[in-house]
Amino acid sequence: MTPDLRSPAHPAPPASLQGQHVLVTGATGGIGLITARELAARGAHVTIVGRHPERTRDAARQTGAHDTLLADLSELAQVRRAAQEYTDRHGRLDVLVNNAGAFNARRAETREGIEQTWALNHLSPFLLTRELLPLLRQSAAPRVVTVASAAHAMGRVRFDDPEFRRGYGGWAAYAQSKLANILFARELARREPGLRSNSLHPGMVATGFAHNNGGLVSQAYRVVDRFAITPEQGAQTSIHLAADPVTVSGRYFSESREVTPAPQAQDDGAAFRLWILSEGYLD
Repeated sequence: MTPDLRSPAHPAPPASLQGQHVLVTGATGGIGLITARELAARGAHVTIVGRHPERTRDAARQTGAHDTLLADLSELAQVRRAAQEYTDRHGRLDVLVNNAGAFNARRAETREGIEQTWALNHLSPFLLTRELLPLLRQSAAPRVVTVASAAHAMGRVRFDDPEFRRGYGGWAAYAQSKLANILFARELARREPGLRSNSLHPGMVATGFAHNNGGLVSQAYRVVDRFAITPEQGAQTSIHLAADPVTVSGRYFSESREVTPAPQAQDDGAAFRLWILSEGYLD
């Protein structure tokens, strides 16, 4: 009898990305680095984005990335520059993985005067995707993968004060930004029917998350890391959405499966309002 090569005992080989151009943000460590490495291993021409020259060069060596872009994605001017540099160098994009993000226990603003969590976690992927849409539209099967979090369930979009100028809380700001990621992916799917746009929860991953805050926050997450999954495990849903046969768009995934997000993440009216709000930052 001929064996069933699709059975669990004979899993299908990974989908080839030969000839595909992929851009991954936040790829100097954690799940971003693993995502870039695995997509390059499938044959993709991978470009990674990082802030620090040495770390970015080292990540390129580890992942087999073909090119690097240096940018602090919390600053919108640098997001625009990175998008233009990518366009000028490559002129083609099939998959964009919006992976960069951070948690900030204390409120701070970027040099452009925007609250850091809102700027990096939401406005950055919103602007980068918008700037690269002309390239994505030229692809035969474009994809945008946006890394969100189960923390979205604790969030709400403060349309009257998205930068928490009043009553800042690190977790509230983070949860809002992760909810915004899902709403953005949902609205992008509605506006661009030829593009597959999905968001995901990677799981609680030991990546050094929140260690940048120091003090008790950093100490607490060093304990959490002992019980977290590995970056290799956490990257699997990003890899699945970027490379495997996925036909749906505007959906939310966890453990490489479509799951239902919190009710506020299914609000199409809020998704539309968020898009308009976000565009207001780009004028």
